[in-house]
Amino acid sequence: MKRNFNEWFKTFRNSICDYAYYVNFEKVYGNVDNIKVELNILNSLIGSKDIENDFEKLIAEYPKILKCIPILLAVRGSEIYAIDGDGEYIFNFKKMNYSVTEYKMFMRKTGLFDLISNRIINNLVDYVTGVEVGLDSNGRKNRGGHLMENLVEDYLIKAGLVKDTDYFKEMYISDIEKRWNLDLSNISNTGKTEKRFDFVVKKGNTVYGIETNFYASNGSKLNETARSYKTITLEAKEIKGFAFVWFTDGIGWQSAKHNLEETFDVLDNIYCIADLENGIVNELFK
Repeated sequence: MKRNFNEWFKTFRNSICDYAYYVNFEKVYGNVDNIKVELNILNSLIGSKDIENDFEKLIAEYPKILKCIPILLAVRGSEIYAIDGDGEYIFNFKKMNYSVTEYKMFMRKTGLFDLISNRIINNLVDYVTGVEVGLDSNGRKNRGGHLMENLVEDYLIKAGLVKDTDYFKEMYISDIEKRWNLDLSNISNTGKTEKRFDFVVKKGNTVYGIETNFYASNGSKLNETARSYKTITLEAKEIKGFAFVWFTDGIGWQSAKHNLEETFDVLDNIYCIADLENGIVNELFK
């Protein structure tokens, strides 16, 4: 039975965030553990009444504590640039490239001495853990790009498909051709383009090339994607033993709804999250 595009489109979601999307705590804890010893040494400065001299003594005895300084300012890397009326500096925190007096100036002018000596914080390990959580939130965009892919894979596994036996991740056209002796020159422009599918499923006599994506916001890329996948759909129909499947969702498609509908009209195997929830993977890959 032919599906109704508008009814199908009404099920599209605003978000696809899973539980691991917000913070990668494993990465946060690992970054903190790498400098935990040095941070605990720096903890001896908390509440210091003579922090500049105490800092100088600490640097002389434990020069490795320098590497902790950038993260206290939520900075990745080992160099920090600073300029004001007193001059221009590029401070190196792997190996001192200025005198301790200038590093004390850095600590003073950035406010780190005040932060530590005035007991605004009680523990630098806890403080840096918070900083790392904040910095890790910047990685959400990268994690978000894989959310639909991860969701589809969850359903493939639930359907009993086994990775590297029944389904394969990120497989190029040339590898598909070699593995199953298929001619995909229609899709690859006679070998001139090397397309990669997010997943490939081999079930029965058919090899399924699968694309996945989710768009929470609009943009010109959506129109391009819809047109591209419509082309692949038409090209794939001429290939015996191969089928193209597209899992997509996201309210961002609202801005490219017309182009998406054009692809929907020619691609039987286009599905959304609601279809996944309703068991389409089990039905498709019986």
